[in-house]
Amino acid sequence: MAQARLLDLGLRPYREVWALQHAFHERVRTGEESEIWIAVEHPPVITLGRNAKNGNVLVAREQLLARNIDVVEIERGGDVTYHGPGQLVVYPIRRLARFREVVPLVRSLEEAVIDACASFGVTATRWSEHAGVWIDRNQICAVGLAVRQMTSLHGIAFNVSTELDYDRLINPCGLLDRGLTSLARETQRPVSMDEAKSALFAAFEKVFDIEFITATETANVA
Repeated sequence: MAQARLLDLGLRPYREVWALQHAFHERVRTGEESEIWIAVEHPPVITLGRNAKNGNVLVAREQLLARNIDVVEIERGGDVTYHGPGQLVVYPIRRLARFREVVPLVRSLEEAVIDACASFGVTATRWSEHAGVWIDRNQICAVGLAVRQMTSLHGIAFNVSTELDYDRLINPCGLLDRGLTSLARETQRPVSMDEAKSALFAAFEKVFDIEFITATETANVA
């Protein structure tokens, strides 16, 4: 079983962690480290993937900025995504041997989220037409990756106790006929971030056959 560094950052601004992803991406790409996983919550932010349509942002940029909601254009696939407190975001930065491993990586991320949901007694599934994890017609986890020089960036956004009215700001993932949900809604009880992390990290270790070495600092990242 391989070991992987897991950096648990708590609540951090999106742009700060985006820069950190790129720094770690270079380390993994060059073989300095085998793989690094980042876990984080973000203050409210809207990210626009490579295929984003401006019409899927429902509020003017000026109004978003006035509400301290950042808008960031990024290199991952997909459309429009929201991140905010109560959402567990995980960025696996992994070297891929072949480009055809991208889809299996997505499927493995989905599998781990499905397993984590099951540990709370919640039945979640995939949807063949769109990456992510769903409960009936409601998305509980978005998945969006980028691969540069055979090394992954970006990852998943898992709704733990997120305020679910962010569909007033965007059409999540550009989907007009689907809703949103969270672990807290599905279990009908408060779910702490620590509970969700414990379940999800254990699922990642099982699905990816890795052992996490957890850290909470970003020292030696230049």
